[in-house]
Amino acid sequence: MGAGLVRLVIAYLDTHVVVWLAQGDRARIAPKAQRLLERADLLISPMVLVELEYLYEVHRVTLPARAILLKVGHEAGVRVCDLASPRVADVVLDEKWTRDPFDRTIVAQAKANGLAPLVSADEEIRKHYPRAVW
Repeated sequence: MGAGLVRLVIAYLDTHVVVWLAQGDRARIAPKAQRLLERADLLISPMVLVELEYLYEVHRVTLPARAILLKVGHEAGVRVCDLASPRVADVVLDEKWTRDPFDRTIVAQAKANGLAPLVSADEEIRKHYPRAVW
């Protein structure tokens, strides 16, 4: 993203999308989702960082969460959303379609921010969040 470029669209990224971006593996991202990545300000829920660190601790990714964030921040302009936690938590309480706290919170973050698009390959997320893009 060029200096001073302001994008009018925001989009949230699910954890696996962040991992693929960090790995330089954009081929795993669907074409429709890739087009959104090119035109949107890219945000992640703070819960994505928590999930990334968990994945690092169980050896499913090779870098800790902060290193991944630094990489995707530099390479793709990804940043952590600073939406107020109580606002997101209020939405999380209504996400009853899964017991997964990561998915619940990541979807709620996008919902709480004006029903923003969420880039996700997760079929359950796409089934339950109409603004999911893949």
